[in-house]
Amino acid sequence: MNSNVENLPPQVLRLVYKEVSALAADPPEGIKIYPSEEDITELHTSIEGPEGTPYAGGVFRMRLVLGKDFPAAPPRGYFLTKIFHPNVGHKGEICVNVLKRDWKAELGLRHVLLTIKCLLIHPNPESALNEEAGRLLLEDYKEYASRAHLLTEIHAMGGTSGALQEPADGPQPKKHAGDPNKRVAAAGLATNGVATNNLSNSSSSGTSSNNTNIVAKKKTDKKRALRRL
Repeated sequence: MNSNVENLPPQVLRLVYKEVSALAADPPEGIKIYPSEEDITELHTSIEGPEGTPYAGGVFRMRLVLGKDFPAAPPRGYFLTKIFHPNVGHKGEICVNVLKRDWKAELGLRHVLLTIKCLLIHPNPESALNEEAGRLLLEDYKEYASRAHLLTEIHAMGGTSGALQEPADGPQPKKHAGDPNKRVAAAGLATNGVATNNLSNSSSSGTSSNNTNIVAKKKTDKKRALRRL
């Protein structure tokens, strides 16, 4: 989806940047914010599945896209992690009133994120995008919860699909680099290795010197013997 940075007025961009910075510094409980310096109009987040729901234990990636008419028009929300939920379509689109008819410019992004988190606690089958999930929620909650929990286990637990991974800064440390005891041990091995090499070189040098002395002595003895003759 194309960026709307160039389409939004400078004063709106300043307000968005200020709000996103505040969210990143003090996010709502169970929600993490991953702002992008390149495109402030697309906000990536992750939401922890609330306890007591079929989504508990999962971490769901999501994004909010601010259109060119924001804040007059609501942002569009999408789940990036696959989820079985009445109000989430097969492509991840989210159907919630705060992103439609109940939207007000003064509500802000924090309110949107909290509303989507509440949607995991209280789904609304009356505005279902996933008709099967909506039907099961009304007719067979046990089956609905089982399906929702199964997809949570598959897509939102463990691995990288559930949560955004923060990139590592700089080169990766070598193995054992973070353990000071192992660093000391490694240094000791290195020192011992140097000492052993020095000892070996010294021994080799001494042996060579002895051999040279023996050869010289033999030559001297031979000259003395010839003189006697």
